[in-house]
Order: sequence, then C-alpha cells, then structure tokens
Amino acid sequence: MTKDATSGGYLHGFTAEERDRLYRQARFLEYKVHENLPFRRRRKLLEVGCGVGAQTEILLRRFPELHVTGVDSSPDNLASARDYLTGLGWAKDRYDLMVGDARSLDLPADSFDAAFLCWILEHVGDPARVLSEIRRLLRPGANIVITEVQNATFFLDPYSPNTLAYWMAFNDHQIEMGGDPFVGAKLGNLLQSGGYRDITTKVRTFHLDNRRAEERREFIAFWAELLLSGCDQLRKAGKVTAEIVDGMKDELEAVSRDPNAVFFYSFVQARATAG
Repeated sequence: MTKDATSGGYLHGFTAEERDRLYRQARFLEYKVHENLPFRRRRKLLEVGCGVGAQTEILLRRFPELHVTGVDSSPDNLASARDYLTGLGWAKDRYDLMVGDARSLDLPADSFDAAFLCWILEHVGDPARVLSEIRRLLRPGANIVITEVQNATFFLDPYSPNTLAYWMAFNDHQIEMGGDPFVGAKLGNLLQSGGYRDITTKVRTFHLDNRRAEERREFIAFWAELLLSGCDQLRKAGKVTAEIVDGMKDELEAVSRDPNAVFFYSFVQARATAG
C-alpha cells in the first residue's frame, strides 16, 4: 500500500520497517491478489504506485515474458525497489522504474498492453483522473486489474471496542489525508466512467474461524502489524490515545488466543479492458 502523488500523505509512513512490512504483506496476500491474473501473453505492463517493488517482484516471477514499468511518486520508494529487484538475477532487464504523477505521466499513448494497481487508489485524491490517464497509455483491448480495500467490512469476534475505535480513527484519518478507505466498492463506477469495458468486480473475503484455526492465527498477527504500522501517524495527529493503542494490542492478543475467534474482511478486485 503505497503513496501516490495525488494524495495528501501515506498513513503508514516511510520507514525501513514499513518497507519490510510491505514485502511481507505482498507475499502473505499473494495467493489472493495474484490468483488467475489475465497477463499471460502480455509483454508490457504499467504498474502505478509500485512503491518498494513488492508487487513488481511477484508480477515478474509469475509472468516470465512480462516487462514492467513501475511508476511511483516517491524517489525513496523507487530506490528501495531498485535495490530489491537488482538482487533478483532473473528480473534483470525486465523492468523500468520512474518517478511520476499518476495523473499525468510522461509516457506515449498506447504504450502498454496491461496495467496493474494494488492498494493505491485508497491513497489517491482523484482516482477517476488516474484511471483516465492509464487508459490513455493502454492499447485497445489491454487488460487492467485493480485491487482495493473496502474497510467497512472488517469484523472481529470477540468484541474488541478499542480495536474498532482505532480502526475508525484509521479510516477517518485516511479520508482527511485525501484518500478513500472504501474505494473498493466504487471501482465498477470508476472504470465505467473512465471508458473501460468488460468490467467485472469480485469480492475477495477472508472469513477465518475454527475451520481454519492456523490461518486465522497467522492472519490476526498480520492484521495487528498492519494496524500498528499507522500508529505513529495517528498518535501525532491526535486521532488515538495511548490507552486505545494499548487496549487494541491487548484485545488482538486475546483474540489470537481465543479458540472461537472470528476474523472477517473483504477487499475488491476489478478487471476491465481498455476500449
């Protein structure tokens, strides 16, 4: 989940810890996010909001014939991506990384036959303009895949009031920073208004209970890391207190040990083609 130039900021911050968390997050969610992507026989893919290269690595690994052009507004992110990808011998000469504003990219029209966006529009102030610019860069019939959050779906049992209070503050602050933590539900409208066709949306759900106890435990630990990655920003903004943060930590630890715990969260993946 990276920052784009159209947003007011990135709630998780730009630290070495956040960089490493993004790599772990990409690998942890790979089996859901990258399932059956329509990029076979595609050659030139545009990745908007490539960040530290966490998703780029997966795309290059899964599609050996693909060349990825990654765009991000942060030079520091791109430096991390370059270091990361340089260490992968099989990725050599298969990617370009460039600093750019996703609303207006210095690239020629009809340059790509695929596009990929993952956890980026949630941080964008004008997603319609971004999608319009991407459409300019795509050849007719090119595939676009967008994976986004729908944060209204989060549910945790046993009831965890501090965690829910923190989550509301998390979402409110993202909105105040110019993002949209509920953009996943809006992808169909955004793509249709942007002139895309063959639009589909699929709700991908994590519903973890006693039937998948080990996966539930792993996912709650992952979720706790994600929540706490925004802690410093929320504290500085006065959105949460130390008591709420400590209470959330205690609740998540208790939930992780509860034999009847339930975790539920859904995100949305949209696919379309350029007209």
